[in-house]
Amino acid sequence: MQAMVMETGYSPIPGHGLSPQVEPDILTSSGKLDQRRTSEDSFAEYASRNQQRQPNGPIVHRRAERHFSKKLRRRLIYKNGEVNITQTNIRKRRRRYLADIFTTLVDIKWRYNLMIFAMAFICSWLIFALIWWLICFSHGDLDHLDDKNWKRCVVEIRSFTSALLFSIETQHTIGYGSRHTTEECPEAVVVMMIQSCFGVICQALMTGIVFAKLSRPKKRAETLMFSKNACICKQDGDMCLLFRVGDMRKSHIVEAHVRGVLIRRKTTKEGEILPLFQFDVNLGYEDGRDRLFLVWPVIIVHKIEDDSPFWEISAEDLHREQFEFVVILEGIVESTGMTTQARSSYLPGEILWGHRFERLITFQKENGQYQIDFSRFHNTVKVETPLCSAKELAELDNAMQETASIDEDENTSLLSKAEKYPSPYIVKRHGAVQTDFPDDDQESFSNRDSIRSRQNLSSDNDGKEESETLL
Repeated sequence: MQAMVMETGYSPIPGHGLSPQVEPDILTSSGKLDQRRTSEDSFAEYASRNQQRQPNGPIVHRRAERHFSKKLRRRLIYKNGEVNITQTNIRKRRRRYLADIFTTLVDIKWRYNLMIFAMAFICSWLIFALIWWLICFSHGDLDHLDDKNWKRCVVEIRSFTSALLFSIETQHTIGYGSRHTTEECPEAVVVMMIQSCFGVICQALMTGIVFAKLSRPKKRAETLMFSKNACICKQDGDMCLLFRVGDMRKSHIVEAHVRGVLIRRKTTKEGEILPLFQFDVNLGYEDGRDRLFLVWPVIIVHKIEDDSPFWEISAEDLHREQFEFVVILEGIVESTGMTTQARSSYLPGEILWGHRFERLITFQKENGQYQIDFSRFHNTVKVETPLCSAKELAELDNAMQETASIDEDENTSLLSKAEKYPSPYIVKRHGAVQTDFPDDDQESFSNRDSIRSRQNLSSDNDGKEESETLL
């Protein structure tokens, strides 16, 4: 037991379970924190400066929540939810994208979308203007501009500019009245029908793409907030990982639920290395805690148990780990009925050991409303938390319970022996144990031979006989 306490850095306190003995940050002579950690320092050097052994006591960590190294932050999911992945060497990529042209046009950036929107109309106007000009040119209308007796295919087309104006008026059914087709040229009637149908299709497609892009639920995720850091602390006697989510809009997310995934390297039994293996993190889907009523900011709790990927991670091991904890919040947008998804992630350096989130909801007596202060949304406070892993803490608890059980068994054994070999002050009469104290205290100490034990013996043949024995 003593060896386990020395290894984990905790000592049992009667009535309080396990509590860490953590001193405050050590100040230098100039009044500043001891931050002499450099990139070349090893963890042993860091531990020698920031740990001390108390006399007959455990190791004391001075700065358990500080991160020991500043590595290059490589992450798959950015804080804003964007995915840090580039796809290369995809065969027939353009053909596949063109096969789903609508989704492609919705997914592209706004500048390209607006450029395609404008070019679709401008190109169609120019193409049909050229067709109208060729019809008039082939019919000879341009050679008889001043001949009032000449029957034209399209009235008032004198140049390419007038043909362009007629194309715009036809495609969008403006109809100013000065330019119009006649029954002289059947091809002009066919072209007018084609352009009218094309104009309706083009306008519906372009308007639909812009509307779909504007109403995408992806933008609704911009008002869903995740805390900058996650925390590990004890809650209800168990080690837990916490992070906070919130919604800044008054229109709520319906059927909101959250799930977590830990991404890290895994080596199979056959020796295969899976660099981005996904470990499921239980956020309460068994008892319904993953379904949220997201009217105010909510703290999501992951209980670190034996099936958790954080089970064997301690405060000392946290900075060495290479993983990414991805959290996903999904729900239905109340105003549109579409499903939205918000994402964020936490690296080991963004998980604070021994912290919990600060309270941000207060009740205003003036107006009788609850006020949420989002300026404290990311704030955390320090709490007493064991520095060992959840596994080591569970083993220590089990060892303490076994020790308590052994002590209880020993006490029970002593009580049973006392009943088996009673004191001479105990008199047993007819199966009932009674206490027979002497009348005089002085007599009990001066003349102990006067204390007698009477025992009633029953006999089947002779009846009852009373025997008296002097001690």
